[in-house]
Amino acid sequence: MDGKKIKIRIDAERCKGCMFCVKVCPKKVLDKGGKVNERGVQCVIVKAPEECIGCGLCAIMCPDSAIEISSG
Repeated sequence: MDGKKIKIRIDAERCKGCMFCVKVCPKKVLDKGGKVNERGVQCVIVKAPEECIGCGLCAIMCPDSAIEISSG
């Protein structure tokens, strides 16, 4: 995303812990988190935001639209 800082926002309450985003990320930016949301699910976390290339595959793969990618 044009050398700008990439922001990844995960809506923990929408995340159902399917890990599709973790599996598809080419840079291994995401991982399973330790916190549990209101639905009793271990949500995904951003473990290496500096590695993100902004490809958006994680957001595309998320069946619950819980991930937003932006640059700023």
